[in-house]
Amino acid sequence: MNKITRIDIDDQGFAALTPEIEQERKVAIYDLLEDNDFSVPGRGDAPAPEGPFALALAARDGRLVFEVSSEAGAPVAAFHLSFGPFRQVVKDYFQICHSYFEAVKRLPPSQIEAIDMARRGIHNEGARVLQERLEGKADLDIDTARRLFTLICVLTPGA
Repeated sequence: MNKITRIDIDDQGFAALTPEIEQERKVAIYDLLEDNDFSVPGRGDAPAPEGPFALALAARDGRLVFEVSSEAGAPVAAFHLSFGPFRQVVKDYFQICHSYFEAVKRLPPSQIEAIDMARRGIHNEGARVLQERLEGKADLDIDTARRLFTLICVLTPGA
């Protein structure tokens, strides 16, 4: 069972999310728990840890922290990633999301679709960055990476 079955996000101390971004986060968590592909490769001669996994996401000391544990709570792995490679794509994502949420209120469907296509493109870029940053640490498919990127956005300082 190479999947995440529980996710915790430590976002204490961060600014309150807009209702739209909070909804995006809720949908990402729901979709992630419903369907994901996540595994941790073995280290050296040790076999790969078996899932399912619980994942805790946090921002600590200016770094993005992934703490992976078994469902029972036994630590499996921890990854500390620099926010640097994520900053621009997160900033772009929030800007395009703002444009999209505003467009939904007042623009015709054809213009909304164009903005949504751009939003999906930036979202895909964020997912690719995440996959690259986790290479050798965790294996995840593009849909799982997309959902995790959405959750990382709320933890990125200065976004």
